[in-house]
Amino acid sequence: MNIHGNPNVGVYVFANNRVALVPPTITEKDKKRIAEVLEVEVIEARIADMIINGVMVAGNDRGLLLPRIVKPEEYDELRSQLSGKMKVEILEVRQTALGNLIAANSRAALVSPLISRTALDKIKEVLGVEVVAQRPLADITTVGSMVVVTDKGGVVHPGVGEDELRMLGNLFGVEFATATVNFGLYFVKAGLVANNKGAIVGDETTGPELMRIQQALRLAD
Repeated sequence: MNIHGNPNVGVYVFANNRVALVPPTITEKDKKRIAEVLEVEVIEARIADMIINGVMVAGNDRGLLLPRIVKPEEYDELRSQLSGKMKVEILEVRQTALGNLIAANSRAALVSPLISRTALDKIKEVLGVEVVAQRPLADITTVGSMVVVTDKGGVVHPGVGEDELRMLGNLFGVEFATATVNFGLYFVKAGLVANNKGAIVGDETTGPELMRIQQALRLAD
């Protein structure tokens, strides 16, 4: 699918196994499609008046991390809607594109070296997982933009080497494969939204790319 004609669906949507945070501006048809494919509750959200939820939000089934620029009313609304389901907390760090800097599943979180180490305890508390502050992956510091991981499998930027693939597998407890999306885009997070139940890719994704993503995330089983 695309959102507002843009195949980079992962920029606009954050999802875990319980909810998907989507822009209020997308169609009811798209909301229904996301709900059906991912088997989640769809919640409309803006962060700092922006609709790039996938870029701004990081988290897993236990909790969501929001950037310091989130508006109080946006924060309160999300906390209200998700009360009793998961924690929703603001991460007080300089960086705001948390989705591009943190990748997490139910076992672990990989955190960009750009994020202050003083924030690691807060990330661990909210997500309830082991947290690793990683050196750059393939010499790139925005590690969250390079990785899409569920509790069943993971895909990662093709520039990542064998040693890094093994490290990711050991950390998250799943097998990883390199992949691209949207006809060759290396930063897979931008064009892919996935959880344990399904995945949505940008509509420029090729058949071979889709097959590799399905296999890596073990969605073809």
